Amino acid sequence: MADGRWRVLNLADVSAFPDVFDEVLPLADVVTLEPDPQTLATQMPHFDAYFASLHVRLTRETIATSPCLRVIVTPSTGLDHIDMAAAQERGVAVLSLRGETQFLDSITCTAEMAWGLMLAVVRRLPWSFEAAKRGEWARDRFRGHQLSGKTFGTLGYGRLGRIVAQYARAFRMRVLACDVREVTPEPGVELVDFDTLLRESDVLAINIHLTDENRHLIGAAEFARMKPTAWLINTSRGGIIDEEAFVAALEKSAIAGAGVDVIEGEWRDDLADHPLIRYAKTHENLVISPHTGGVTVEAQRMTIEFMVRKLIAFMEARDDQE
Repeated sequence: MADGRWRVLNLADVSAFPDVFDEVLPLADVVTLEPDPQTLATQMPHFDAYFASLHVRLTRETIATSPCLRVIVTPSTGLDHIDMAAAQERGVAVLSLRGETQFLDSITCTAEMAWGLMLAVVRRLPWSFEAAKRGEWARDRFRGHQLSGKTFGTLGYGRLGRIVAQYARAFRMRVLACDVREVTPEPGVELVDFDTLLRESDVLAINIHLTDENRHLIGAAEFARMKPTAWLINTSRGGIIDEEAFVAALEKSAIAGAGVDVIEGEWRDDLADHPLIRYAKTHENLVISPHTGGVTVEAQRMTIEFMVRKLIAFMEARDDQE
């Protein structure tokens, strides 16, 4: 710290909220730059705190070459854009939204996105829209499916799992939930084991955090146990699915289709050649959005402001200790 002031590097896009760091300014100098891996690697060594962008990975190498770094702040529950082991080894604190249950209950946009993806793929909206723009009023060619009466399954029955289950009930669906924890279901929600969830779900939505234990949890064996008429929805993290098996399942019609807001390797510089994106260019059973589930004006302002306050509390506590 220079002259007792913190130096904060921000790569999050706050252009819609230019005043969001005003409360930090009495304690710190904030520099906002475009999210770019090279920028992060070259600039991070000069800063005490990093306000993270999900578009750039904070690697072990960058952490190792950043002697001043004391805290990483991310306005997210997912942490796979940060090398957590390296941060822990260096004694760098990581502040996130994980565990902030009361606050997160007010953020519903990711659950809403899951429902949007589901409607898009089940009712074939992207492809019928493209046809309509060409003047092709091909109603029967884009015949979709009704959700009422079908079985909705959520893998994970935490905050987002509960919200999407509520939406499913509103759509008059039978609702199943699977969770490794002891949870109490709301009325109309049936707790089942993983195998039952796979076998009986017409729509399977992933609502769990990515961990080392559940990476590639959904693979070839799991797709084989799903209905060939089932749809998969993922707004969690791409790494939960084995994407090679995923593409194979879509190609073989082992499942009917999928809608995903996340893919594995979102930080690649050759995303146009990503296996799922390459597949989606020539097939009409996969909808992909660029991790926009949490990207609404309301949610971003609320989460960034919340994390700014956590950063201020951290800096004040450290200053008092010193």
